[in-house]
Amino acid sequence: MKKVLLVQPSLQPPGGANGVAAWIIEALKGEHAVSVLTWTPIDVSSINRFYGTSLRTPEFTVRRVDPILRSLMDRLPRLMGKLKTSLLLRLCKRNKDDCDVIITANNEADFGCRGIQYIHFPRAYQSHQNGDLPRDPFSRALMTAYYHLCRRISGFSFERMKQNLTLVNSDWTATKVRERHGIEATTLYPPVLGMFPEVPWEDRENGFVCIGRIVPEKGLEEVIDILTAVRLRGWDIHLHIVGSADDRRYYKRILRRVQENASWVFLEQDLSREELVRLVSMHRYGIHGMAEEHFGIAVAELVWAGCLVFVPRGGGQVEIVDGDERLLYGAAEEAAAKITLVMSDPDAQRSLRTHLASRKELFSTGRFMRRIQEVVRQFGETPRGALVSQPTAVARDEPPGRI
Repeated sequence: MKKVLLVQPSLQPPGGANGVAAWIIEALKGEHAVSVLTWTPIDVSSINRFYGTSLRTPEFTVRRVDPILRSLMDRLPRLMGKLKTSLLLRLCKRNKDDCDVIITANNEADFGCRGIQYIHFPRAYQSHQNGDLPRDPFSRALMTAYYHLCRRISGFSFERMKQNLTLVNSDWTATKVRERHGIEATTLYPPVLGMFPEVPWEDRENGFVCIGRIVPEKGLEEVIDILTAVRLRGWDIHLHIVGSADDRRYYKRILRRVQENASWVFLEQDLSREELVRLVSMHRYGIHGMAEEHFGIAVAELVWAGCLVFVPRGGGQVEIVDGDERLLYGAAEEAAAKITLVMSDPDAQRSLRTHLASRKELFSTGRFMRRIQEVVRQFGETPRGALVSQPTAVARDEPPGRI
C-alpha cells in the first residue's frame, strides 16, 4: 500500500477541479493510504451529495493548513487564490518525503519532486506572458508583482513542474499545454455522474436546457439569441437556464433578458442534484454557449441524460460530441439553421442519439477511476527522482496521448 498525498486547495462543491479531486480519492482509497493537504475543512456529506462519491472520513486523512494562517488568509479577497495555492505548494515541499506519490487536480504544480498533475487549463505563473493581465499600467504592475510574490513563496520551478506526469481534461487542453509549456500531456476525461433515468424521446419536452455559471464567458445572451431565431422560424420551443450568479452585473443582464422573454425562457437557480436530473431528463435538447470551453462537464452531463447537445465549434466540448458537424456551430445564424434541421428530421435525431449514447462511457466515473488507478500504479513503479520527457501510455485500448 503506497502513501498518496493529494494537494488540493478545496474539495468542496461546486467546481470541476474539486470534483476531479474527490473522484481521485474515491479511486485510490481502497488501494492506497490517501491523505489530503488542503485549505478548506472537508465536509464529505456535501461532497458526496454534489459529486456522487461515497467518501467516508476514516478512508483518508486530512492535513489542513494551520488554523491561524487559514483564518488570516480567509479574510483576503477571492483574488488571493493564487497566494493560497502557493502557500499550499510550499507546505507540500516540506512534507514530500512522507509519501510515495503526490498528485493534484489543481493545474500545474511544483511539489519539490516529480508527481502527477491534472491540468484543466494551463495557468501557472505565466499569465503576464499570455496577455491575461489588465491593460491599465498600474493594475498590470500590481498583478505582475503579485504573481512574482506567489512564485517566490511557493519556490515554483517550471523545470520541476515539466517533469511531472501531466494529465489533462481534453485533447484541446493538451494542445494548449504543449503551446504554453512545451510538454506532452495525456488526456483523461473528467468523471461525469451518469445517474439519469431513461426517459423515452416521445415523452420528453421539445425544449432546451443550458447549464453553467451565470458569467459572461458562458455566452448565455448568445444562447437566447440563437433560440429566438429558432422560434422566429416557427418552432415552439423553450429554454431553461440552470446556474448560479457568479457575476452580479452579468446576472442582472441575463435576468432582464429572461423577463423580456418570460413566456419561454426560465431561470433555474441553485437546483438540487435531484431537481437538475429531473429537469434535464425531461428535455430533448441541450445547448452550450461558451466559445472555448476547456472540457464542459455540463455538456457531458447533458449527453449522459440522453439530450442532443449543440455546442460552439471550439474547445474540448467538441470532443464530447465527437466533432459531429450536425451539433457544432459558429455564428448564431448557423446554430439556428442546424437546430432547425435536426428538429425537423426524426432520422437525424435517432442517428445522433445513438451516436452520443456510444460516447457516454468515455466520461463515466468507473472509467475515470480505473484509469487513475492505473496511472498511480505505474507511476509508483518509477523512482520519484527519475526524469522523463513525456508520459507513458497506460492503456492499450486507447490511442497515444489519451487514457
